[in-house]
Amino acid sequence: MNLPAQVPPSTESLDVVVVGEALTDVVISAHGSSEHPGGSPANVAYGLGRLGVATGLMTALGHDERGAAIDTHLHSAGVTILPGAYSLDKTSSATATLAQDGSATYDFDVVWDLDPVFPGQAPQVFHTGSIAAFLAPGADAVKGVLQKFRNDCTLTFDPNIRPALLGSQAEALQTFEEFIELSHVVKLSDEDAAWLYPRKSLEETATHVLGLGAGLAVITKGGQGSLLASSESRITIPSVQTTVADTIGAGDSYMAALIMGLLTRPTDSFAPEVLEALGRTASMAAAITVRRPGANPPTAEELRWHLEQAAV
Repeated sequence: MNLPAQVPPSTESLDVVVVGEALTDVVISAHGSSEHPGGSPANVAYGLGRLGVATGLMTALGHDERGAAIDTHLHSAGVTILPGAYSLDKTSSATATLAQDGSATYDFDVVWDLDPVFPGQAPQVFHTGSIAAFLAPGADAVKGVLQKFRNDCTLTFDPNIRPALLGSQAEALQTFEEFIELSHVVKLSDEDAAWLYPRKSLEETATHVLGLGAGLAVITKGGQGSLLASSESRITIPSVQTTVADTIGAGDSYMAALIMGLLTRPTDSFAPEVLEALGRTASMAAAITVRRPGANPPTAEELRWHLEQAAV
């Protein structure tokens, strides 16, 4: 798969716009605590920037040290923060407590409100998900943005379910399915799928997502690989075997590489060979990320090298 060269984005020539929360991850482990810029949509935007994709982030930040740190972090990857971002009294935060196996549990101090301001032309891909799609009052604004751009670009959606921030399961499921109806590509984890559809297998969940209107349904399964399903084909990609430092940002790195793959695929179809390339590229990006602490996704050069080595 061709990887794009690193090109600094401008608001007039963005390939991808991500809308969603940017917050501070407070990570607590046996070694102490530390703070890092985070939030699933912001991580996806950062991952895309690292992969050389011209990316903008529509978000909400506070005028404080945490907001400034997030700004610096995103700009280091070439991500453009779109106008109107500094709208909160304080920057939101999520506390991640790491278990011995590297997995994380989360607690949130989040306010999500959004007054979308989008300069320039429509991007090729518009991505959203996570807290931004579910938490009022900002979720309604996000839905409005998707409705506006659905006919102009590819819309991708990752629910990244955080039960601690949601209402009832029934309410969250209704919201999830409303977003599917607006989306072309839907990616969720096996944990998301089990929470949303506890009586369905992953295969059945993928079929259901396609039936609601998505063209591609992707379900990641951690060490068990990932399932990619379309009306044309359905395949399972094995995970890349690696040593895990922690799993923070792995799903977001997968999502960023998946979006990059959508931009660079040679055809609009989701035939088996296309799904194979998308899945293997995204799985490699996630594997590189879990090898090192925090949400630290690969650059285009790193990803290209690892893919080439895996092909030998």
